Amino acid sequence: MRRSVDLFWIGGAAPPPWPLGRVICAEASPRGLHRAISDVGSAAEALLFWGGRLGAPNPRQIEDALGRPGDVWHAGLRLGMGGLPGAIDFVAPKWMLNCDPDPAIEATSWRLSLEACLVRTSVLRRLGGVRPEFETLAGAGLELGHRWVMRGALMRHVPSLLSDVHAEAARLPLEDEMRFVYYRFGRFWLRWSLMRSVLTKATGLREAITLRGSLEREPAPATPPPLREAGVADGSSRPVTRRTVTVLIPTVDRYPYLEQLLEQLGRQTVRPLEVIVVDQTAPERRRADLAAKFPSLPLRVLHLDRAGQCSSRNAGLEASAGDCILFVDDDDEVPPDLIERHLESLDRFRNEVSCGVAEEDGAGPLPEAFRLFRSSDVFPTNNSLIVRDVLFRSGLFDLTYDRGARADADLGMRLYLSGCLMVLNPEIKALHHHAPSGGLRTHGARVITYASSRKKLAQRHLPATTEIYLALRYFSARQVREFLWLQTAATLAFKGGLVRRALKALVGVVLLPDTLRQIRGRVRDARVLLEAGPRIPALSSRVERGGPASPAGPASG
Repeated sequence: MRRSVDLFWIGGAAPPPWPLGRVICAEASPRGLHRAISDVGSAAEALLFWGGRLGAPNPRQIEDALGRPGDVWHAGLRLGMGGLPGAIDFVAPKWMLNCDPDPAIEATSWRLSLEACLVRTSVLRRLGGVRPEFETLAGAGLELGHRWVMRGALMRHVPSLLSDVHAEAARLPLEDEMRFVYYRFGRFWLRWSLMRSVLTKATGLREAITLRGSLEREPAPATPPPLREAGVADGSSRPVTRRTVTVLIPTVDRYPYLEQLLEQLGRQTVRPLEVIVVDQTAPERRRADLAAKFPSLPLRVLHLDRAGQCSSRNAGLEASAGDCILFVDDDDEVPPDLIERHLESLDRFRNEVSCGVAEEDGAGPLPEAFRLFRSSDVFPTNNSLIVRDVLFRSGLFDLTYDRGARADADLGMRLYLSGCLMVLNPEIKALHHHAPSGGLRTHGARVITYASSRKKLAQRHLPATTEIYLALRYFSARQVREFLWLQTAATLAFKGGLVRRALKALVGVVLLPDTLRQIRGRVRDARVLLEAGPRIPALSSRVERGGPASPAGPASG
């Protein structure tokens, strides 16, 4: 049975024959395309936007794309949309999805081109279409893609949509760059981006002032509802496939929390194949009775004499036998259906990485971005499940982060760049206690958090050396520069009343010379780490499936 796809033919000569649905001709401009979409109601399963200059689309390739996981499929990176709009670097320079995957592979990307974009009709109806205010189709397409991905559309760059096309990088006028920022991030970030554009000599002061005035006279578009509502079944769930799961838990000096977690894992509605605890507690304080205390749990305990978050998880991964790996922290509380929900999510979205959410004990409700289904831009190792085989593409944890922050972000970045579909599912919840001792606190790597710095006048949340190392590894020099500027400016911000915000700003200004000195020192240290190169082991073993690996003796490192 053929799929139903209506073709929007943009510019160019007369449209070709199209066997999958109707053909609608549209002008090659945001206004023209907006008008064509508004004038035509479509009952088709999907809509194909296609530039006439590319020649006729291949119906078989379009049907193949529509059968793949996701909601939107496009060839934007192959058509020169990578890195655009440049102004997003002033707002979200170190955002995972601001680092483009290789245009030659299928991967998550919001940087679509309206000249080669296939979208489910339900996405357009729910999340809206092209904004006619943009000057260029490129600018309108980027705003559209960012809006869709942030409201939950699963977007995939599919290079096979095109035959051989060698496109130069697209260019955007400054007005479209800043309109994108205004529409997607708001008035404050428009002003910040214009200021940074002036300071970096990307534009002149007079032009920036004029542009600010003209844009701020435009009403900012309303935010559409999410594509998928949490708690609302969409009929796409399937029976859970028979995949085995290894639960991996590194621990340091947190036995009371760990025992509670192990009890909860023993009550899972889908039984784990094995639970691997990597215990890095000092030998003189180490417990030897964990396995005996939980006889009904398929528990294995590995011991490492030298604590490290990456070395411990890598040891557990090498010893694992499950088809999937569930990462949890030793100070998590988990519901009885945690494993079942992760496996259902894999079946529902056909993804390879399922990211849940961790509610922080006493922190209040999660931010809105963590209350909707979407392509994940985080990889929380306190509640994520991955198909084990993807590690053969990405490698294991980078040992550079063994006693530093952002090890999970680094592996998440490599999973994303390797083409994995990562889905954040807000219905898969754990409770994270933030135990006052153990973990990264053992190494002094997690002392001042972003949240605590916004509540205490004298605290500054400065980027860790390993966080800067991550930025240097994956992002451009411009993006790293803007990230450091944002981190510096954040030391002046505070939550509270006007008087306390003013006091925080004053303290931040007084401490600014020391803030800059510390950041420069950490940048130097991060460059040393970068020159030494990443230390990413490959997944070298494949434990025989069908049951847990045979128990291993204590390891030391």
